[in-house]
Amino acid sequence: VVNYSSPSLIIAGAGSGKTRVLTSRIAYMLEQGVQPHNILALTFTNKAAGELKERLEAILGEDAMDIQASTFHSACVRILRREITALGYESNFTIYDTDDSLRIIKEALKALQVNEKNMTPRSVLSGISAAKDQFLDAKAMLKDAQGDFRQEIIAKVYDHYQKRLKESNALDFDDIIVLTVRLFQENPDILEKYQNRFRYIMVDEYQDTNNSQFLL
Repeated sequence: VVNYSSPSLIIAGAGSGKTRVLTSRIAYMLEQGVQPHNILALTFTNKAAGELKERLEAILGEDAMDIQASTFHSACVRILRREITALGYESNFTIYDTDDSLRIIKEALKALQVNEKNMTPRSVLSGISAAKDQFLDAKAMLKDAQGDFRQEIIAKVYDHYQKRLKESNALDFDDIIVLTVRLFQENPDILEKYQNRFRYIMVDEYQDTNNSQFLL
C-alpha cells in the first residue's frame, strides 16, 4: 500500500480483502497529498461500483465525492459526452441496448436475404462484438473472412449495422469502450488531458478485462 508511484498487481482469492486493500491504498494516497480528482477507480458491474463508492465514503467522508469510482463503461460515457465530437458524433448520442441492436441486425439479414433460422441475429451480434473487441471494422473483418461464408455475412451485416448507428448518432455497448480508445489514439491532446487528470488508476478484478478494456 505504501508505494503508489509505480504499478502494483494484487493476486489473491475471493473474500481475502483485495477491495479493502484498494480502498485503504486510496485513503493512504490522500493522506500523502494526492488530490481526489486525480484518482480513477474502475470495476465491472454497477453493483461492484456502488459497493466501492460506499466503502470509500465510509473511510473518507466528503473526500470520496471527488474520486471517480465507476464501471469502465460509465467512465467512458462521461469522457465521450465531453469529447466525442472529435470522432464526428454529436455529444447527445444515444446508447442502444441489445434489443435495439438486434432490431437493426434483423433488418440487415432480411436485406441480405439470410434466413434467421440459419444465422440468428444474436449470434451475428456476438460476432460483431468480437470484431469490435479486436478493433476490426467491417471492411477488415470482411478481408479476414477469406471465403468463410458465415464470417462474410456477419461482416456485411456489421457494415450495415455500424452505418445505421452513425446515422442515428448512437453507440452500442461495445462502442463505448472502443470509441474511447480510438479517441485517445487519434487525439494526443485529448489523451494528454486525461492522463494529467487521472494520474492514479486502480482496477478491481483486473483479470476480467477484455482486449479493448486492456488497451484503454
